[in-house]
Amino acid sequence: MPLKRGLSASRNNRGPGGGSRLPITFALFFFLFLVALMFSVGPWLRTGAPIDEANLPSGSINQDLDWRERLALQHVRSLFTKDVIDVIAANTADLGPFSLDAFRRSNLSASWKLVGAEASADHLSSSELKPKQSATIVKQEVPTKKDTKLSDDQAPFVESPEKFARRQLREKRREKRAAELMRQGDETTIKFENAAIERSKSVDSAVLGKYNIWRKEIETENVDSTVRLIRDQMIMARVYISIAKMKNKPGLQQELQTRLKESQRVVGDATADSELHQSAPEKIKAMGQVLSKSREQLYDCKIVTGKLRAMLQTADEQVRSLKKQSTFLSQLAAKTVPNGIHCLSMRLTIDYYLLPPEKRKFPHSENLENPSLYHYALFSDNVLAASVVVNSTIVNAKDPSKHVFHLVTDKLNFGAMNMWFLLNPPGKATIHVKNVDEFKWLNSSYCPVLRQLESAAMKEYYFKANHPTSLSSGASNLKYRNPKYLSMLNHLRFYLPEVYPKLNKILFLDDDIVVQKDLTGLWAVDLDGKVNGAVETCGESFHRFDKYLNFSNPHIARNFDPNACGWAYGMNMFDLEEWKRKDITGIYHKWQNMNEDRVLWKLGTLPPGLITFYGLTHPLEKSWHVLGLGYNPSVDKGEIDRAAVVHYNGNMKPWLELAMTKYRPYWTKYIKYDHPYLRKCRLSE
Repeated sequence: MPLKRGLSASRNNRGPGGGSRLPITFALFFFLFLVALMFSVGPWLRTGAPIDEANLPSGSINQDLDWRERLALQHVRSLFTKDVIDVIAANTADLGPFSLDAFRRSNLSASWKLVGAEASADHLSSSELKPKQSATIVKQEVPTKKDTKLSDDQAPFVESPEKFARRQLREKRREKRAAELMRQGDETTIKFENAAIERSKSVDSAVLGKYNIWRKEIETENVDSTVRLIRDQMIMARVYISIAKMKNKPGLQQELQTRLKESQRVVGDATADSELHQSAPEKIKAMGQVLSKSREQLYDCKIVTGKLRAMLQTADEQVRSLKKQSTFLSQLAAKTVPNGIHCLSMRLTIDYYLLPPEKRKFPHSENLENPSLYHYALFSDNVLAASVVVNSTIVNAKDPSKHVFHLVTDKLNFGAMNMWFLLNPPGKATIHVKNVDEFKWLNSSYCPVLRQLESAAMKEYYFKANHPTSLSSGASNLKYRNPKYLSMLNHLRFYLPEVYPKLNKILFLDDDIVVQKDLTGLWAVDLDGKVNGAVETCGESFHRFDKYLNFSNPHIARNFDPNACGWAYGMNMFDLEEWKRKDITGIYHKWQNMNEDRVLWKLGTLPPGLITFYGLTHPLEKSWHVLGLGYNPSVDKGEIDRAAVVHYNGNMKPWLELAMTKYRPYWTKYIKYDHPYLRKCRLSE
């Protein structure tokens, strides 16, 4: 090993005294180095001051000393301890011919002269440089601020022409390299941008329709993807069948028809992949092969686009037709009476007429005309609905004994309504039931709407199929063709003073409402001289007058503001004394006669109510009456809970199967489904 051999050689060179015998050449070299070091730094070490550079040969200034060597020379003192420095200083003073001055004059080594010259270059001032000495030196101009001069010990940096040229060449190379890097950076940026554009083109557009493309946990696989694929194949099969027939390719047409029938049998009425037949993958593969063949033989972009557009238009027409039919059927379902309620009415009617006359009377009849009590008007032909209104009002009343309910129904349901409340009396409250057919003053000579309902035009509107606006024609506004508008129970609200001539105030309630709080505070509301107290409906849906009335008619346009706010029937406080003074019933008759041909408004009671009570309605606080539970699925739950009355206005009544499930409990909580009559009629929650 070289290292071992070196160690062995050093051991072999040991002298008799145990010391090592250094080679002669190494000892001589080390001695000369120490001598040179003593000559160079001896005076400085003795005095501790910088070397006197003025005594250096001027020719040495031409040499450019490296900054590292100058820095080492300046700090050489820190390399030795104080004892070594003292020994070197003492020895150099007695060297005689080898003193520092003799060394400077000698030519022992040009390298030592160079070291001395370079060591003094940083301390030479510009005034010490002679013209002949600086003939080969190029001054480096140093930029300075205005009115700033160099001190005597701050000489400008100088360099030779060769180094100046090399430095300029290096600067040019650096500038060229920087320009090349900048150009490469621009090219790289463009490259990355183009790559990003290409990647964006390959993104599946279906991903963009998801809830959040950055959250992987919400991405769920489409469980009905196979059903969708089969239906898409069926659409394209129909397109190619039409094109094959047009291009006279009966073989391909027959094959497509066969595969189409197979796909139809496989998919059937399935809406999820789990409902598909197990042969679905085979049928998909077979259909895909036929479609590929059809594409090769029949595909023409213009023809395929035209066929798909035609199919889309046909589908749109079918959707419109089905939507219209669905609307009509929902209206029809809303007008029907469920079997359970019909059964309840029939059983109650039979039992009522089996009662002896003396047992058909209600208690507390003396309260019916007492103006100091709280009176309610309820007109209904639905026994179960009327029971909920009365029961919910009594349950939430602070003093039920002060509440009086005036029910009016038709001849068909009169016995059932009486029998129900005879069997289920409302506690200490007073209740009375009347038959609308017993009001002898309510006839066609006095009541315009009754005369219109009995007219041939109205009968033709409802019952003749050949009439252009009949039900069978599928005209719009089907909600205005509800048979309830043929009943006088719906129009009796305009005759309250005639029905209850001895009352001052009365609270009108619809049979599709539920009372959730005590309502006695409504009798304390100051109507400010108005006749009707109601909750306005100018909210998010902007139910204003122009929604209900025909403002193209001059009579409507001259007398009413189209932007006037509408209000709701269903819970209305009526001041019957003001009613009589302002002849509200006479105003109603006037406008009803003008609407003989339904040119001012369609059928219904809200439009004539808006006209009759125009300028005579006092707005109530909205929390008294919340609407929309019969048609609006997004009614705020907080508003429902805070409301005194919730109203199921719309087609989705709570007693129908059409009812919205989340709103139904507000109504069913006031029904005792374990009642014997309800069990017999199979009425259940």
